[in-house]
Amino acid sequence: MVALRRELGATYPSYHGASVTAVGPVDAALLVVGLAPGLHGAHRTGRPFSGDDSGGLLFEMLHAYGWANQPVSTGPGDGLVLQNCRMTNAVKCLPPDNRPLGHERRACSGFLRAELRGPRVIVALGRLAHDAVLAALSIRIAAYPFGHACEHRLDDRRVLIDSYHCSRYNLNTRRLTRDGFAAVFAQARRRLVA
Repeated sequence: MVALRRELGATYPSYHGASVTAVGPVDAALLVVGLAPGLHGAHRTGRPFSGDDSGGLLFEMLHAYGWANQPVSTGPGDGLVLQNCRMTNAVKCLPPDNRPLGHERRACSGFLRAELRGPRVIVALGRLAHDAVLAALSIRIAAYPFGHACEHRLDDRRVLIDSYHCSRYNLNTRRLTRDGFAAVFAQARRRLVA
């Protein structure tokens, strides 16, 4: 990762190009967990999901369900305010080939564990984010199989809801639809008002 960051720093000197921290209130009831910063998204802007295709649909949904003051985020300084929602990635830096290795996920696990202390509802975007959440909580992954819109009670106060990742690939192949993604956030909203 360090070698990749140096290489990309020469190619894209204006990019953030460092680890990407969580954004949103630390006491938020909802935590959205992605896998890792995207090259032209968070690696560029320094904010999870901001400035890339994946973030487009995500911020639309956060706005539609009352967790963001606007439906678009281009990066810090764009006026975005998250309301009772926090966003983070399981891995803090852009991984080579957008596929973090096991030791890279483990190296960042403590940061994710700290983020998981507060929220009542966790939305995992993709199987690898789902697995990272469970690993950070020392929960056996096989006990909670990943599935889109599957809900897992983690303990007496926390629920994990899975979603296919909102990547352009998943949207183009219709593995994930706008309605299917909206259903996940409607489900999260219901859990928070129940």
